[in-house]
Amino acid sequence: MSDDLQNVHESEDVMISAIAQSMTVYGVSASVGRIYGVLYFSDVPLTLDDIKDQVAMSKASVSNGIRELMETEMVTKVWKKGERKDHFIAEKDFLRNFLTFFVKTLRTERNLIHKAIEQTEPTFTEIAETSSDDEAEQLANRDLELIQDARNYLDWLMRLANSLESGDIFNHLPKQDEKESSYDE
Repeated sequence: MSDDLQNVHESEDVMISAIAQSMTVYGVSASVGRIYGVLYFSDVPLTLDDIKDQVAMSKASVSNGIRELMETEMVTKVWKKGERKDHFIAEKDFLRNFLTFFVKTLRTERNLIHKAIEQTEPTFTEIAETSSDDEAEQLANRDLELIQDARNYLDWLMRLANSLESGDIFNHLPKQDEKESSYDE
């Protein structure tokens, strides 16, 4: 292997490590991030065995990581003619990956908080309207105000998610092309 080719592979390893570390910010394990990084820098679809060899993980761990990446649409299973094993490719558009992941996360947060509101609001309302315990009534009224604040937040959250999903966000924060990149600023 030439020195130049060796340097290319070493630089790819640095990028794969950075991708893996950055994904932990979004709650994705570094090992799953490494799987994504390996696929990101691959020009050809890879099998679980191919990935396992490159990330030094068990096949079961790679399989679980692939499943997680497929759920967030960062990795896709592809068919290769004449082969029985599954092959996988990475979605290489970081912005698309971010939008898909972030919208899913926002919707999950909304659903969790909305369910809690549906479960607790009737209790707070009943206590606020009928309790003979002044302290309980005050707390219930305060909590109803907090729930209204949470509803306002959830409304904003869904507008944000919808704006991200529809691409309307780019009317307010346009994408930049490669020539305009200012990520160092």
